Amino acid sequence: MKKSTFAASVAAASTAMLLLGAPLAASAHVHVDPDHADPGSYTNLTFKVPTESATAGTVKLVVDLPTKTPFTSVSYLPLPGWTTTVDTEKLAEPVKTDDGTITEAPIRVTWTADSGVQIAPGQFQQFTVSAGAVPKTGSVMLPTHQYYSDGTVVDWDQPTPASGKEPEHPAPTLYIEDSAPAEDGATQLVATAAPKPEAAGAGTTATVVSIAVGVGGLALGAIALVIAVFALTRVGRQGERKVQG
Repeated sequence: MKKSTFAASVAAASTAMLLLGAPLAASAHVHVDPDHADPGSYTNLTFKVPTESATAGTVKLVVDLPTKTPFTSVSYLPLPGWTTTVDTEKLAEPVKTDDGTITEAPIRVTWTADSGVQIAPGQFQQFTVSAGAVPKTGSVMLPTHQYYSDGTVVDWDQPTPASGKEPEHPAPTLYIEDSAPAEDGATQLVATAAPKPEAAGAGTTATVVSIAVGVGGLALGAIALVIAVFALTRVGRQGERKVQG
């Protein structure tokens, strides 16, 4: 095997690792699980929050709840080391539902880290609420604001278009009567092969499939790289034997 062939093999292996590992990179964003619920139901929503900064930790999280199609009730799962508050306010306009007219509703959930507590770089934390009744609508965005110890605030508040092309800071979104848009790029293959989510647990299934594809891609790339290195080493040894002979 020539050195040029070896270089090509390494490049191909690296490319495979990057392309097939792309679904893992997408999972680094703040997202909600499940991402689908039935109208009228009560569901547990878990926000997975990774710290993407290399120098600062996450010390506060704020989730904005819908006001045009509000939840009637929101409670939270206590999280050691964090203080949680649910803000309820009077709505600008009353909302009529099957259960009556709503004049006030939960509009915000805030988690604040206690002194000395943070989500350190390379770590993630899960924040869970129970929300309902789920409004009868297509979907609701849940804009989330991530506060870092260095004063930086990252707003996860951008809608994902129907094309599935993910924006830089996508807002966690709960799909109700609508289906989640198909993702673009490599992950679109997974989206088209899997059935559209029809139940609250479907979001978890899609996430597991994406992670599995990413891990598989990394494994294949690593195997190709090991084979290429082994081949080069073998060629080198054969060359040495010829010189000695």
